[in-house]
Amino acid sequence: MFSALAALSIAALSAVVTPTTATAATTAGWAEWDPLTGSAGDWSTTMQLPAGDFPAATVTSNSRGGGVGVISGASSWLAASTPPGETFGSSRNQPYLNLRPQADRPTTPSTTTYTFERPTPAGGWAFVLGDIDADRVRVSALGEDGQPLSADELGWQEAFNYCQGAGTPSCTDVDVPTSDPATGTLTGNATATDTNGASGWFQPSVPVTSLTIEFAWRSGFPVYQTWFASLARDITGTVTLDDGSPLEGSTVTLLGPDGTALATTTSAADGAYAFEGYTAAPGYRVELTELPGPSDDHPFGLVAVGSSVVDDVDLTDTDGVADFQARDIEPVAVSGTVLDDDGEPVPGATVTLTPVGGGEPITAVTNSRGEYLVDDVAWDVENEQPQEYEFTLSDLPEGHVVTGAPPNLTVDVGQEEASTGNDFIVQGPPAVSGSVTAGGEPVAGVVVTLGDRSTTTGADGTYTFEDVLPGDLTVTVEAPDGYTVDGPATQDVNVGTDDVTGIDFALEREVVAPPAQPVGGTVTDTDGGPVPDAEVTVTDADGAEVATATTDEDGAWTADLPDGGYTATVTPPDGYVVEGEASLPFDVVGGEVTGLDFVLAAQDATPAPSPSPDPSASPTAPLPDPGSPGDGPAASGDGPATTDGTGSLPATGADVGAAALGALLLVTAGGLLLRASRRRGTGAAES
Repeated sequence: MFSALAALSIAALSAVVTPTTATAATTAGWAEWDPLTGSAGDWSTTMQLPAGDFPAATVTSNSRGGGVGVISGASSWLAASTPPGETFGSSRNQPYLNLRPQADRPTTPSTTTYTFERPTPAGGWAFVLGDIDADRVRVSALGEDGQPLSADELGWQEAFNYCQGAGTPSCTDVDVPTSDPATGTLTGNATATDTNGASGWFQPSVPVTSLTIEFAWRSGFPVYQTWFASLARDITGTVTLDDGSPLEGSTVTLLGPDGTALATTTSAADGAYAFEGYTAAPGYRVELTELPGPSDDHPFGLVAVGSSVVDDVDLTDTDGVADFQARDIEPVAVSGTVLDDDGEPVPGATVTLTPVGGGEPITAVTNSRGEYLVDDVAWDVENEQPQEYEFTLSDLPEGHVVTGAPPNLTVDVGQEEASTGNDFIVQGPPAVSGSVTAGGEPVAGVVVTLGDRSTTTGADGTYTFEDVLPGDLTVTVEAPDGYTVDGPATQDVNVGTDDVTGIDFALEREVVAPPAQPVGGTVTDTDGGPVPDAEVTVTDADGAEVATATTDEDGAWTADLPDGGYTATVTPPDGYVVEGEASLPFDVVGGEVTGLDFVLAAQDATPAPSPSPDPSASPTAPLPDPGSPGDGPAASGDGPATTDGTGSLPATGADVGAAALGALLLVTAGGLLLRASRRRGTGAAES
């Protein structure tokens, strides 16, 4: 099993400090960044603050592309006159990170997560969000136990504008965002207008394991800026002998607020040592871990006077001081280590030597390396005989049990030689571990809960609960924003004496349907009048039909479509033809699209004239009704079909009007002749 105490091992020190004379100083600085790598929707980088103990953060973001990256700080910066600049100095020419929303629409913010390699110090650092004008940003964080931080713990400070004040960038159109500290939200100006320098900043007051920034679009093409800064102070001290003389060559170890061994150094000739440039936070521990061995001046070696540890060194407001004193060892010295069954040290355990047969017990406390030493362990001076001692171990972390102890020790009469190697083995509770992945790739910053404990996954997607007491427990994963759990979100585990591994969870990216935006236009005639009942069909970039609409009495048509490229095509109703373009391509990009208008022209409804009869046609062929045009068979289509397929009647001879007139003239002429003949006959008879 892996013990949480492993972090205390001096063998894993992150820095080695060379001997130096103490020179205290307060320093501030801005973060360094690795280049932003990846592509739109899948970016990553690493952020490192300059304070000596500050854990690096792995950064992941699903920001869209365009204008994102690590920026030099030459054009935009936080001057010393800004609120954060008053504490951390100017950020001019110091890098910061530019990111954007996931998409330019209100419902698709980008999520950027900073996962720290271990909990941050409880103070001494800050982060600043800039250019919050036409957009909205929400900040959240998880603490040491994996639980969300409160507004007070997150440390909201104030809103400001970095373009105002001495030494600031030259900007116009400046304003400040509004804040809702209860939700960690900053919102730009009420009109969502693109301005300059709107900012806000935070100073967390408790350890942070992960930090999440959600950035949402309100208008335009927003980009936001993120700066990180830390404040550092020094820890100094001296190591002296009990007579006040300096002691050179003593090993001193600095432990961070989370128990991590940060650095080791040795005292100089004047007994001084220094740990320079560590985050201005409380909770440091300085330990005198090794003293010079036996010498002519100190034949049995040295041991600390009183405690070898100075706890709770606070760098919040001032530099820290931790002094130590040593004295000569009185024979007999008894030493050893307390390790767990993985070989990791168990600090803070109390070793007791009790004289067999009665007497005053002697105690010592293990240091960060699990080591202890007691001296003046004597024989039975009163009776001038050897003295036997029994070892016991107490003050172990919960759930730890002793599985190996040294045998009783006997100190002989006149003995001065030290007794070493009096070691204990301790078995700690097992660990429960696993991983969280999405599509086979690790997901950092995911909250995993075991019983009433929580933790977050690291940059490699793994999590571990150390020192889990035996019993039946439940492990639960909480899907972060943008993900859903693929499979069970809860697993039951039975914890015994062995580590429980492989409690893995899978996530999948949540598919969120993009929000639909209104699109539309009008269909009018060439005089500008509305054309109702025209059909408009919308197809996507692949030519697939995605929407249809029919114009209303005002000639208007509408549809709701997500972002994308489309084409609208009009189908005119009967009696109309398209005048101009029948199809209009358009794009939907996070907002309403209007002006998709079409013009139709009315068709000519005048019928063709009836054909003249054919003089060669049979006189017995039926004649068209000479009354109203179009009322006869030719107009209705009910008459006999023609040979040419036109549907008009065949010609039936001369024009009907002309034939009738000729017949009338003949009849009239015949009547006149008959009348004249009668007149002539009547006249002859009377003569």
